[in-house]
Amino acid sequence: MPVVRMLRQALSQAMQSPCCGCRTSVVPVRFLGVSPRQVPVDANFHSASFSETDHPRVLITGGLGQLGVGLANLLRKRFGKDNVILSDIRKPPDHVFHSGPFIYSDILDYKNLREIVVNNRITWVFHYSALLSAVGEANVPLARAVNITGLHNILDVAAEHNLRLFIPSTIGAFGPTSPRNPTPDLCIQRPRTIYGVSKVHAELMGEYYHHRYGLDFRCLRYPGIISADSQPGGGTTDYAVQIFHDATKSGKFECNLKASTRLPMMYIDDCLRATLEVMEAPAERLSMRTYNVNAMSFTPEELAQEVLKHVPEFQITYHVDPVRQAIADSWPMNFDDSNARKDWGWKHDFDLPELVTTMLNFHGSDTRVAQAN
Repeated sequence: MPVVRMLRQALSQAMQSPCCGCRTSVVPVRFLGVSPRQVPVDANFHSASFSETDHPRVLITGGLGQLGVGLANLLRKRFGKDNVILSDIRKPPDHVFHSGPFIYSDILDYKNLREIVVNNRITWVFHYSALLSAVGEANVPLARAVNITGLHNILDVAAEHNLRLFIPSTIGAFGPTSPRNPTPDLCIQRPRTIYGVSKVHAELMGEYYHHRYGLDFRCLRYPGIISADSQPGGGTTDYAVQIFHDATKSGKFECNLKASTRLPMMYIDDCLRATLEVMEAPAERLSMRTYNVNAMSFTPEELAQEVLKHVPEFQITYHVDPVRQAIADSWPMNFDDSNARKDWGWKHDFDLPELVTTMLNFHGSDTRVAQAN
């Protein structure tokens, strides 16, 4: 078979001959489609550059969770409705479906992810698909699949198509041996939940892909996020959301954490703004890939006292959930986010009094709040 032999020789010579004089680092085999992509070791941090009139094309995975819909609304105001695609494996409510592009996306289906990125010319990805702390402990195999296997699919697609990738991390990425008050950006982590372990894995894999392949990876460690227009999603900090639902409906709330459990928290508007700001920050201003961000830190007792100022008949009782309490006791009491404030100018707008007023107003306590004010 002289023709086959000649083709083999030609292919062997082509593979042994560098196409340029620079040293290159080839991406993992999984990235290689019809034409191999090679990424220089010293690849620039930027994955894509945009002119003032050329907006990014955005995909949000896990978009029907606590943060996805709000982030889509913020980004659509900034970049245009049709440039931001919300995705999930669940059927969206009518108001979400009609507010802008929505598609089915299964992060465990690598081929499906590639098709979405290619067909929609995606340039930015916000990867929110994950099982939270308490839910993850109840179903570790599913949490491992979604939080780790899904992450690997996203990383590979992002590296293959030169995307800018945001993956949120969490206070749950720290453990009982971490300094708790305050907790700096760089310290011992060692979490004891599958959620926390998967988020440390995401931080390190994202940073590795950045240094190895030039992936434009950016990450924020969120504190507990409090939002008015979403239901609690199974997280350990979700008591700080449920308390407002119950305070306005019945005037009573049963807390599943001890009264003295201090945790860092943030109102959702601050969280979404921080996420957009770090994604838009010039590369030269970022000294690290993963930042802590924070706004306030309080206990259930302190939160209840603030609610009492607006709802005088409010009553709180405590029925401690040992699983959630053990998780909370291993987490930071306060975040040190000085690097975020120094590097890209992070500032929060909502402290505890503003948070409580905003949440109660949203849930129908306008009269009580107005009288208190």
